[in-house]
Amino acid sequence: MSKIMFVFGTRPEFIKLYPVIMEARSRQHEVVIVNTGQHREMLDNLLAELDVTPDFDLKVMTRQQSLAEILARTVAPLDDVVARVRPDHLFVHGDTSATLSGSLISLYRHVPLSHVEAGLRTYNKHSPFPEEMNRQITGVLADYHFTPTEVTRQNLEREGKDPNRIFVVGNSAIDMLRYTVRPSFRHPVLDELGDRRLILMTVHRRENISELGQMFAAINDIAVRYGDTHKIVYPIHMNPVVRQAADQYLTAPAIEIIEPLGTTDFHNLLSRSHLVMTDSGGIQEEAPSLGKPVLVLRDTTERPEGVAAGTLRLVGTGRDDIVREAVRLLDDPAEYARMAAIQNPYGDGTTAQQIMDVMDKVASDEGKAAAVPAESSLPA
Repeated sequence: MSKIMFVFGTRPEFIKLYPVIMEARSRQHEVVIVNTGQHREMLDNLLAELDVTPDFDLKVMTRQQSLAEILARTVAPLDDVVARVRPDHLFVHGDTSATLSGSLISLYRHVPLSHVEAGLRTYNKHSPFPEEMNRQITGVLADYHFTPTEVTRQNLEREGKDPNRIFVVGNSAIDMLRYTVRPSFRHPVLDELGDRRLILMTVHRRENISELGQMFAAINDIAVRYGDTHKIVYPIHMNPVVRQAADQYLTAPAIEIIEPLGTTDFHNLLSRSHLVMTDSGGIQEEAPSLGKPVLVLRDTTERPEGVAAGTLRLVGTGRDDIVREAVRLLDDPAEYARMAAIQNPYGDGTTAQQIMDVMDKVASDEGKAAAVPAESSLPA
């Protein structure tokens, strides 16, 4: 079997690589896990919850690092690890500094690279920043592109990627829900809802920092209007700028600000929510699998399939726009039901299995090629 290295540094990356790691282990591949440590507490809690101990922890994060410092502190230690381990294959996910670092080291060390969640594009290098260019650079370096949808496949083909190295497999975020969503789940947030419905929100993106005032003012307007029938729960990001803006604008009694949730807690609250308002990425894929309409609080999204299908509604960051679209769903049960019933375009929960089917075939083909004698050594 192959020696496969998985490189990640944030909780969202691990959430989407975990099903692939588990599938690789189930097929008896040797799995090597490298955590660059870009996220610390949130990721460590999830690793402990799922009983995963990384083989290497690079611990790159220090307070108030720049993007350049994060990358610089990752590349050289990761190069040392790859040189020592000598994996047959290296996996990265998505669009983080760990993804970019792993991609560069796979090039430097001549290790075949697989990119999970490949092909997402806005073609605006500043939105999302720096994720868009991390994705594009990784796409240039990857040998195998595991892409969620036909739209993302077409992005890669237009960029000149080899069609025989592109595989439409859905998104492994859907696979992860099988490990986390539990019918018997209990949480104080749910106990305190009473007869009210849950609106779950997340806001944290770097490019939205300057828009927090109007975004949070819109959320507060919604909470005031629907406070008798709905409760807005906000697991707040650790960024102190986000927290300061939340303290200033999110004052309605129907808003509950809580500390960041573990993945299992978040997925289970998501499964019991009525509506989701977010500027996050992965939630745009997860919520539709659970039948939850999503208002995307961004001006662009690298997940246009959900917008086209109707599971997502791109509403921007303006106060009036956010309120108008929330009212539209909350006041019109038919419109809500239509959006909630649309099939998720991001897959059926078999992504990890499909990825490892490809990897097993790659390993088999490489083994067959290695078994064929070189032409010069063939008998006359």
